[in-house]
Amino acid sequence: MSRNLNFFNTLSNKKEKFIPIKSDKVGMYVCGPTVYDFPHIGNARPLVVFDVLFRLLRNLYGKNKVTYVRNITDIDDKIIESAKKNKSTIKDLTENITKSFHDDCKYLNCLKPTFEPKATEHIEGMIKMIMNLLKNKHAYEKEKHVYFSVNSFKNYGKLSNKNSEELIAGSRVEISKYKKDPLDFVLWKPSDEKDPGWESPWGRGRPGWHLECSVMSEKFLGKQFDIHGGGLDLVFPHHENEIAQSCCSNKTENFANYWLHNGFVTFDKEKMSKSVGNIVTIKKLRENINGQVIRLSLLSSHYKQPLDWNEKLINESQNTLNKWYTQFEKIKPQDLEDDILKPLNEDLNTPEYIAKLHSLYEDSSRGNKSSKIKFLTACQQIGLLEEDKESWEKFKKAKVKVNENFINQKIKARNEARKKGDYKQADNLRKELEDRGILIEDKQNKTVWKYK
Repeated sequence: MSRNLNFFNTLSNKKEKFIPIKSDKVGMYVCGPTVYDFPHIGNARPLVVFDVLFRLLRNLYGKNKVTYVRNITDIDDKIIESAKKNKSTIKDLTENITKSFHDDCKYLNCLKPTFEPKATEHIEGMIKMIMNLLKNKHAYEKEKHVYFSVNSFKNYGKLSNKNSEELIAGSRVEISKYKKDPLDFVLWKPSDEKDPGWESPWGRGRPGWHLECSVMSEKFLGKQFDIHGGGLDLVFPHHENEIAQSCCSNKTENFANYWLHNGFVTFDKEKMSKSVGNIVTIKKLRENINGQVIRLSLLSSHYKQPLDWNEKLINESQNTLNKWYTQFEKIKPQDLEDDILKPLNEDLNTPEYIAKLHSLYEDSSRGNKSSKIKFLTACQQIGLLEEDKESWEKFKKAKVKVNENFINQKIKARNEARKKGDYKQADNLRKELEDRGILIEDKQNKTVWKYK
């Protein structure tokens, strides 16, 4: 099996051959959730994308040779504000959202990462990094605040491919009277008595958001590692700031060698926004749609491109999986040929890989046993068709809110309408059943139905 992997590296702004720091091991860090609110469909995309990458790396290098770290940010200004707004304790809020997040991951059939550190478990490491930055003249203290000095790091802006003026002009920069430069960012800030805080050389306070990922990635992957992933919205300032503080603290030229960023998710071609009211939470989707449908939908476009979330996309994925499940059986997965894996090896080209799955399905449906095993193995490679057919059908049945007697009555009424030539009424009855999750099909002398 070839390890000829190529990724588009945001840092170099070009596609590069993947060469890990250690020839037989891979380390990957992906920014996880800030647990102040329930994750939405935009948050689901990096979960699924980097799960596919994790599966691919495990396949190529071995299950025990890939370390995947995905953090949980459980201290942040947004969390404090959300707890106050919901009249909840920070502990109750973060535990509730974290549990729901884990339910989302299971629903989307994402493998557990190797490590899932929480920010509050690594405060000591954050304080040590700040002390290093102060010692190395890359940070300064002002009135119990500690800021990173952006001007002290010559490569700042390399990831986003912008100079300081462009970064200031194109971004919302936190205003503070304590800053020496508009781009300087907070490493430590004071906490009042009502807010969570930890003792430090600069008084009781809490860490800046950017600092957390630098410390946790170093803890589990070292000062330099292979892959850093996340959403496109994190390029600046979050990932840019991670690079600056990590390189300056550790006196290294590099932090992560390959940076991968997934594109945005829109809703009916509009940017998702709470003010507009078009945010779709994964928790809500769990009620009515099988997680595999969501997973396939999210993989239908290349991860770097924008993805428009709409009913048509969901229906297409549902229909595809209904078709693919006709070939389901429990198998022992086999090694996949390089030709099948090639699209994934070329910067996770999932649309091209899914096209190959359609072709393999056609071969399998002709009764070729070898093709069926190959098809099912290839599906499982990206986390699909891993639940049995009974579970798939059970989920479809569970979301239908009508019983079989109701269905049969509607089919009888439709057939009577057709006999009378009232095709409009017949179409209305068909549409009513379809809206309720039931598909009907006329076969010779009878009408049959199945769950959508």
